[in-house]
Amino acid sequence: MVSEHAPQPAAQVLVASNRGPVSYALREDGTLDAKRGGGGLVSGLSAVDDKMWVCAALGDGDREAVRRGVGEPGVRMLDIDAGVHADAYNGIANSVLWFVHHLLYQTPVEPVFDAEFRRQWASFETYNRAFAEALAEEAGEGAAVLVQDYHLALVPGMLRELRPDLRIGHFSHTPWAPVDYFRLLPDDIAEQLLRGILGADRAAFLTRRWADAFIGCCAEILGGTGHTRIGVHGLGADADFLRRRAHEADVDERMAALREQVGPGRKTIVRVDRTELSKNIVRGVLAYRALLDERPEWRGRVVHIAFAYPSRQDLAVYREYTAEVQRVADSVNEAYGTADWTPVVLHVKDDFARSLAAYRLADVALVNPIRDGMNLVAKEVPVVSDHGCALVLSREAGAYEELGADAITVNPYDVSATASALHEALTMADDERAARTKRLAAAATALPPQQWFLDQLDALGQG
Repeated sequence: MVSEHAPQPAAQVLVASNRGPVSYALREDGTLDAKRGGGGLVSGLSAVDDKMWVCAALGDGDREAVRRGVGEPGVRMLDIDAGVHADAYNGIANSVLWFVHHLLYQTPVEPVFDAEFRRQWASFETYNRAFAEALAEEAGEGAAVLVQDYHLALVPGMLRELRPDLRIGHFSHTPWAPVDYFRLLPDDIAEQLLRGILGADRAAFLTRRWADAFIGCCAEILGGTGHTRIGVHGLGADADFLRRRAHEADVDERMAALREQVGPGRKTIVRVDRTELSKNIVRGVLAYRALLDERPEWRGRVVHIAFAYPSRQDLAVYREYTAEVQRVADSVNEAYGTADWTPVVLHVKDDFARSLAAYRLADVALVNPIRDGMNLVAKEVPVVSDHGCALVLSREAGAYEELGADAITVNPYDVSATASALHEALTMADDERAARTKRLAAAATALPPQQWFLDQLDALGQG
């Protein structure tokens, strides 16, 4: 580890994101434990020299690392006031922008844009400005800056004012709301968000649908996208990593445990999600219940393996949703379970090896989000499936654009139709399932994470 403040050459490629490639935990003895992350940005940046990653300190360990001047080479972690960060991240990004782009509001009672919202919005501006100023300090002349996601929507415009020489890109990992829903936001805030992203030379999205929605909002509210170019980069699964990781010893151990829970000769319907409101887990379990109601021949012959890993539990609405997932799963087991058959095997503790084991075992993968920027689970399951897997996929997932032709498509709100889709998937002929899985895996890995990142960098340089 080196001091964050050690002299470093000005960076020519910069990435900005709320979460960085490393996090710190404070041990009882006062020392700091560094944990490194993976993913597409990490692998993409590994192919680039003269780079800098700007991110936020997310916990006490991160903040202590910044205070001590401890850090990784090429990473600048910002110690933004914890209250400001909470307002910006939970108050605005996750409780307003996420809800708008995923169409999650119960509009008879929410949203309410009042004085408290304006106070939190001021924190969101402060948080974005901290990133813009840090990027302006770190970037070399004419450097390329890739700003990530809705948390940092204001950064491109702020950075453009500070450093007009830079090439700036913004990438949205979420859907983009259609204009009528986007206009739930106060008029000045909607305009500020759009102008913030349009500060970039290039704004990119996961699918053409989300890009077109953004263009539509700009046309309606601002009269167009100005000089900003719009791009699409459909993030794919990392086939080499997944296939290697899925055959390690800990995954084999978890496969054995899952097989024991499922029981011999039974088919499996697998879902792996965070308990995020947009993932639609409750309706998925209700669809499985409808399958058992309407087609009693499946009782005792199929198990729904549902991994619902708690997410954003510091927000009450997410705690309530997680509890509802558990309640609905329990109700199915109480109604239909027998001494030797548990209809729903629900796990709520995050375990990546167990997720991969479930992918390998799955006869059917259920991916039914209300709305999703991409949904990598839909892409990962076909890549690691041992015997071929039928994919039941929401038409509202970004992955539908690439995988829809070989999936069984559902309206995520239609529980009865989803139950019928599950039956169709469970009864699909082996040869058809194998052929579909092969095509799904090819489509899913067309743009692996490192190439996804480098393609954006290349497109930004072509402006």
